[in-house]
Formats: sequence, C-alpha cells, structure tokens
Amino acid sequence: MNLIINAIEEGLLFSIVSMGVYITYKILDFPDLSVDGTYPLGAAITAVLLVNGVNPWLAIIISSAGGAIAGWITAFLHVKLKISNLMSGILVMIALYSVNLRIMGKSNMPLFSTNTIFKNADFQPIFIIIIIVVICKIIIDTFLKTKRGFLLMAVGDNEQVVSSLGINKNSVKVLGLMLSNGLVGMAGAIQAQKYGYADVNMGQGIVVMGLATVVIGLTIFSKISFMKCTTISILGAIIYKVAIAIALKINFNPNDLKLITAIIVIIALASNNGIFKFKNKKNKERRRRKC
Repeated sequence: MNLIINAIEEGLLFSIVSMGVYITYKILDFPDLSVDGTYPLGAAITAVLLVNGVNPWLAIIISSAGGAIAGWITAFLHVKLKISNLMSGILVMIALYSVNLRIMGKSNMPLFSTNTIFKNADFQPIFIIIIIVVICKIIIDTFLKTKRGFLLMAVGDNEQVVSSLGINKNSVKVLGLMLSNGLVGMAGAIQAQKYGYADVNMGQGIVVMGLATVVIGLTIFSKISFMKCTTISILGAIIYKVAIAIALKINFNPNDLKLITAIIVIIALASNNGIFKFKNKKNKERRRRKC
C-alpha cells in the first residue's frame, strides 16, 4: 500500500511537468526540448535560495519565474532569430547545463539542513503536493478559457488563420512557452525540496517522461469529452509513476526504465496515429477476400 501511495505522490508531483509538456506538445504543437534544462534550473535556483535562508515558498515562485525566462529565450530564438523550434529547445537545453552549474557552483547541492515547504508542516507531503497541483490546474483551466488561452489553442491548430485575423502569433507562442517552462521550473523546485538535493543531471529524460505521461493520459482518457487537458495530464502522470513503481517492485532492471518509457511513447503515439487500427482494417479486408 505504501508503494502505491508513494507512486501516487510522485505522479502528482510530476503532473506539474506533464501539464507544462501538454501545453507545448499538444496545444502549441511545439517540440520543446529545453524542458530537460528548465527542470534542473528550477531545482538549482531553489537550492541556492534555500541555502541563503530565503522562504521556501518564495523560492518556488522565483524558480518558476526562472523557468519562464528560459521559455522566453527558447521562444526568442524561434520567433525572432528564425531558428527551428526543435533546434531552439536543444540550444537552450545545452546552455542551461552550464547556467545551472554557474548557479550552484557545483554539480550537486544537498538541502537536508535547510528549511523546505515539507519540514515542520502540519500536513503530510502528499497533501501539500495535492494543494499545489490543484492550484496549478485551476490557474491553467482558467487561463485556457480566456481570450489568450483560446488564441494559444488556435495557434497550435492553425497559426495562419490567427495571423489572418491580425493577431501576432509570435507573442502567443512566447506566452505558451513561458507558461510551460514556468510550470516545469516549479516542478524542479518542489522536487529539490521534497528529496533534499539539486543536481544538474536531474533533468535528463524529463521531456520524454513528460511526453510519456501526456500520451498515456490521451490514449486512455481522450474519448471522455468532459475531461479537461489538465486532468488528463495529472492522471497520465499518476498511471506512469504507478506502473514504474510496480515494475521496480517485481525486480525489473532500473537501467531499462528509460528504454521502456521510450517504447511506451512509441506504442502510444502509433496507437493515436491509427497505425494499429489501419493494420486491423487491412486484416479484416484480407479475411473478407479469403471468404
């Protein structure tokens, strides 16, 4: 039972990343690889602030702002310097590795002796995480109902139509990337406080895992019309983390987890693209011909 509870806790924490990835991948249709650098950026900023006695809640807010700035840089490279979206994310991700080292002054910074949002709290860590996730969900859901939110979805669907209406599509992309990376930076900050350390390598594979949670959520819950995108992201993250916890419990090799994650993403993406349905239709046609 403790295994499932811990997995749900990790899933809820990672769902903040999942919501951020959903904004770029599904809504904005922007493959943002800078997430791998933004995640440890949030952790690095929080670590330095906590060591210097800054309030842990304020540290999370500042870390979120740092992530948003990283998202702005990615958007700047893409919309102003006309660098492709994929390359913009890669360049920022590479640059943030050095930035994170500069911020912390070393590759790893322990936080066991510092004050965090989880120390001396009246609630269990899972309840604190639930409150944060619910607040993030409400903010995103509210934003997507605004004019800017509708424009964000419109740019992802057909940016030429948005431009024809006299609206600057580039400013909408900048806003979406800042919001996405701000959430990812927040998630990194909370994880650093939860597990008591910040590391420059803690962001490796985050974008793939985030994509996996989004795809899992979409594959399972996309047909439920009343379910919001934020709910799908949260449930997808929980299912992913529970599946990983069960795999480790049955003595699955931890070295293969990222490989399995990649395979899950491939299968889920192929399923969403109708590859397997196409094959099924072909098989049915062959059977009819044989008959």
